[in-house]
Amino acid sequence: MANEITFSITTTRFDEDYAPSDSSRITTNFANLARGEHRRQNLRNALAMIDHRFNDLAPGDDPRRYTVELDIVSVHLRFSDGEDREFPVLEMLDIHILDRLTGERHQGIVGNNFSSYLRDYDFSVLLPAANAGSTGFTTPDDFGVLHGKLFQHFLESDAYQARFSSLPVICISVSTSRTYRRTGNHHPVLGIEYVQDSFSLTDEYFGKMGLQVRYFMPRGSAAPLAFYFRGDLLSDYSDLQLIGTISTMETFQKIYRPEIYNANAQAESVYRPSLAHEDFRHTEITYDREERSRLAVTQGRFADEHFVTPHRRVLDQWAASYPAPVR
Repeated sequence: MANEITFSITTTRFDEDYAPSDSSRITTNFANLARGEHRRQNLRNALAMIDHRFNDLAPGDDPRRYTVELDIVSVHLRFSDGEDREFPVLEMLDIHILDRLTGERHQGIVGNNFSSYLRDYDFSVLLPAANAGSTGFTTPDDFGVLHGKLFQHFLESDAYQARFSSLPVICISVSTSRTYRRTGNHHPVLGIEYVQDSFSLTDEYFGKMGLQVRYFMPRGSAAPLAFYFRGDLLSDYSDLQLIGTISTMETFQKIYRPEIYNANAQAESVYRPSLAHEDFRHTEITYDREERSRLAVTQGRFADEHFVTPHRRVLDQWAASYPAPVR
């Protein structure tokens, strides 16, 4: 294919010594935790919360049997036109699970947290521009299409398939713009299933990446989590893998959105999440949510200036010849 696009992958261990590099996406949530006066205590507390939650959900009665190890997966894109420059496109988390009793290490699920320069561009530059001066909300016809095709291309790439043996699962917060209803379905690990009243903009965006969504509230959780995946979420992954994703992403959501995930009351059978909810517990972890929102705009503009605009012709030609994502 003309104008071939290839990818490269680097990994960085996310532990209490982690510090974002100059090339890291500064809006990535775990990078936000690793800055400032309390960075090391932030990281130590977050990792302890993940381990505690994992052992709470894991079989057995040893509260210290398992520990979760996290790697930040950074993905760079390169064009085949000979230009010796890579562009950072996305970051995810890769999970490994150490059984302290046996010494065995288990491969967890890759994905989990998901951040992307191009998604920042779509949501923080393209979408506001399309709605400037508009009396009603609208999305451009091609909203998320390029991002979705690049994500599918990454999953099919030699770089991904050489590193990862299974498809990713992305786990994020439910949308505050939707209502969720409890079903009669219960999974032994994922917990109680909910369904939404209609797809959110995020659901549709991930759909263009070839991912479908299901919502589950695990045992002991305050609210359901959104799981975006390909294939079969219930049968493609082991219990330990699912527990790794739940413990990691629920911990981050307790930090990022405590009003929802650290609420004192559990979500009811009909649930509308809200960041205005006041009955919740604060974690002892510093996280600047307002800064995160501001920097998303900055990085969206960076993507526009350094990736979308200078390579628009090549990207348009490539996207036109690439099939739509298949779920």
